[in-house]
Amino acid sequence: MSDTNTSINSRFVEERLLGRIVEMNRKGEKKLVKTWSRRSYVVDEMVGHTIAVHNGKTHVPVYITKAMIGHRLGEFALTRNFRGHTVPTSRTNALK
Repeated sequence: MSDTNTSINSRFVEERLLGRIVEMNRKGEKKLVKTWSRRSYVVDEMVGHTIAVHNGKTHVPVYITKAMIGHRLGEFALTRNFRGHTVPTSRTNALK
Protein backbone atom coordinates (compact mmCIF):
# COMPACT_ATOMS: atom_id res chain seq x y z
CA MET A 1 0.00 0.00 0.00
CA SER A 2 1.42 3.42 -0.88
CA ASP A 3 1.86 6.28 1.58
CA THR A 4 -0.87 8.32 -0.08
CA ASN A 5 -3.49 5.66 0.66
CA THR A 6 -2.69 5.12 4.34
CA SER A 7 -4.90 6.84 6.84
CA ILE A 8 -3.48 9.20 9.45
CA ASN A 9 -4.65 6.86 12.22
CA SER A 10 -2.47 3.99 10.99
CA ARG A 11 0.79 5.96 11.28
CA PHE A 12 3.34 4.43 13.68
CA VAL A 13 4.32 6.39 16.78
CA GLU A 14 6.44 4.90 19.55
CA GLU A 15 4.06 4.23 22.48
CA ARG A 16 6.40 5.61 25.12
CA LEU A 17 7.05 8.80 23.13
CA LEU A 18 3.35 9.44 22.50
CA GLY A 19 2.58 8.73 26.16
CA ARG A 20 5.09 11.34 27.30
CA ILE A 21 3.72 13.93 24.86
CA VAL A 22 0.10 13.29 25.89
CA GLU A 23 1.06 13.55 29.57
CA MET A 24 2.85 16.87 28.99
CA ASN A 25 -0.17 18.19 27.08
CA ARG A 26 -2.41 17.20 29.98
CA LYS A 27 -0.14 19.03 32.46
CA GLY A 28 0.49 21.98 30.12
CA GLU A 29 4.28 21.46 30.13
CA LYS A 30 6.79 21.97 27.32
CA LYS A 31 9.92 19.94 28.15
CA LEU A 32 12.54 18.46 25.83
CA VAL A 33 11.87 14.78 25.07
CA LYS A 34 14.74 12.57 23.90
CA THR A 35 13.97 9.76 21.48
CA TRP A 36 15.82 7.25 19.35
CA SER A 37 12.67 6.49 17.35
CA ARG A 38 13.40 8.11 13.99
CA ARG A 39 10.68 6.00 12.36
CA SER A 40 7.85 7.55 14.40
CA TYR A 41 5.49 9.85 12.52
CA VAL A 42 4.69 13.39 13.65
CA VAL A 43 1.08 13.60 14.89
CA ASP A 44 -1.16 16.48 16.03
CA GLU A 45 -0.37 15.98 19.72
CA MET A 46 3.33 16.77 19.12
CA VAL A 47 2.81 20.26 17.64
CA GLY A 48 4.50 22.91 19.76
CA HIS A 49 6.90 20.51 21.50
CA THR A 50 10.64 20.13 21.04
CA ILE A 51 11.78 16.56 20.51
CA ALA A 52 15.47 15.60 20.54
CA VAL A 53 15.84 13.02 17.75
CA HIS A 54 18.97 10.85 17.69
CA ASN A 55 20.97 11.15 14.46
CA GLY A 56 23.36 8.29 15.21
CA LYS A 57 25.78 10.42 17.21
CA THR A 58 23.87 13.06 19.18
CA HIS A 59 20.31 14.16 19.84
CA VAL A 60 19.21 16.98 17.52
CA PRO A 61 16.45 19.23 18.95
CA VAL A 62 13.52 19.49 16.52
CA TYR A 63 10.67 21.98 17.16
CA ILE A 64 7.47 20.44 15.80
CA THR A 65 5.14 22.60 13.66
CA LYS A 66 1.88 21.85 11.85
CA ALA A 67 3.69 21.55 8.50
CA MET A 68 5.61 18.53 9.83
CA ILE A 69 2.51 16.40 10.50
CA GLY A 70 2.63 13.16 8.51
CA HIS A 71 6.42 13.16 8.15
CA ARG A 72 8.80 10.97 10.15
CA LEU A 73 10.95 12.40 12.94
CA GLY A 74 14.12 11.09 11.26
CA GLU A 75 13.57 13.41 8.29
CA PHE A 76 14.38 16.41 10.49
CA ALA A 77 17.56 15.07 12.13
CA LEU A 78 20.14 14.67 9.37
CA THR A 79 22.65 11.84 9.76
CA ARG A 80 25.31 13.16 7.39
CA ASN A 81 27.10 16.48 7.60
CA PHE A 82 28.33 17.81 4.23
CA ARG A 83 31.30 20.10 4.84
CA GLY A 84 31.77 21.22 1.23
CA HIS A 85 34.17 20.32 -1.50
CA THR A 86 37.90 20.70 -0.94
CA VAL A 87 39.64 23.88 -2.00
CA PRO A 88 41.94 23.37 -5.02
CA THR A 89 45.62 23.32 -4.03
CA SER A 90 48.71 24.09 -6.04
CA ARG A 91 49.32 20.34 -6.44
CA THR A 92 45.86 19.66 -7.91
CA ASN A 93 46.22 22.65 -10.25
CA ALA A 94 49.61 21.40 -11.45
CA LEU A 95 48.13 18.00 -12.38
CA LYS A 96 45.74 19.57 -14.89
